[in-house]
Amino acid sequence: MLDAIEPLVLTTVHNGIATITLNRAKALNALNLDMVRTMATALTAWATDDAVMAVIVRSNSPKALCAGGDIRYFHAAAVAKQFDELDAFFGEEYALNLHIATYPKPYVAIMQGVVMGGGMGISATAALRIVTDNSKLAMPETKIGLFPDVGGTHFLAQLQGELGVYLGLTGTVMDAAGAQFAGLADAYCPADALDALLASLTTQRFVDGNAFLHYLRSECAAHAGKAAPRTSSLAVQATWINAAFKGDDLATVMAALTQASRSEDNAHAAWASATLAAMAHCSPLMLHVTLKAIRAAKPLTLAQALAAERTLMKRCFATGEPAEGIRALAVDKDHSPKWAHAHWADVSEVQVAELFA
Repeated sequence: MLDAIEPLVLTTVHNGIATITLNRAKALNALNLDMVRTMATALTAWATDDAVMAVIVRSNSPKALCAGGDIRYFHAAAVAKQFDELDAFFGEEYALNLHIATYPKPYVAIMQGVVMGGGMGISATAALRIVTDNSKLAMPETKIGLFPDVGGTHFLAQLQGELGVYLGLTGTVMDAAGAQFAGLADAYCPADALDALLASLTTQRFVDGNAFLHYLRSECAAHAGKAAPRTSSLAVQATWINAAFKGDDLATVMAALTQASRSEDNAHAAWASATLAAMAHCSPLMLHVTLKAIRAAKPLTLAQALAAERTLMKRCFATGEPAEGIRALAVDKDHSPKWAHAHWADVSEVQVAELFA
């Protein structure tokens, strides 16, 4: 007899708290269309269910809440030039992102392990975002020939100073302290205390969703001293980041980083050199696109930004950059993408403008 296939998303309701558990551990909970639809259906039902006062999204594995979208599917569809099919996927995913951001009840994200790309899309706008010891948050799309989507242009644009531009261009991975400093996480819970915290929700009695949120915040506050945002690497580098990434065009940013790499301050110079090296592995075209998209999203609502991202995403896939980036990272795994341009300076303003037209 064949073993029953477990659902990729598990949903439960207990003690007034609905829980979405992503259950695709072998793929680090990479989101496919079925998972997006299951989440959307559950959230829609719970929004008007008086038996549900709040929602938690979590993982069945400490390794990852969600590593992003199913990039192997993206690659196959891009190679087959099924751009309309890809567009339909992103349409449903972005609708889910907006639904979460505007959800009428408290929505809490347990951002354990890897939380990148699409994983940020289902957690960055939560009412409470809890990180833990092994949290690894990032928007690394430029490394696979894309730009930060799932609302990423919007929430990165809202971060203090130039942190959003830095994170979007470099794909830098944040730990718990860095995520809190950046403003992409609200609370910290040690990994060895997380299961007990979640288990306690089955015995507590909450009068409403706000009481539920207050309880979680209070429990996490007891551990606040163990993850110090002000001593995170992002906090230490914030002044350098703000100075180097304030430009509105990539040439200005690169010139500032190059100058910083020659600084007499060894730490500053080492950071700038490492940043330039990291960006050298990204799609030159998508570095330009990402900077322009984040700047353009600054005055937009999330809904407007998602609409702009959807149009831009379809056009970016048509360039062939995502197919090549994903091939190098996840298909052939040679980590040597052959981008359309050898260097960021080879990308013309006209090419970038056409993607935004």
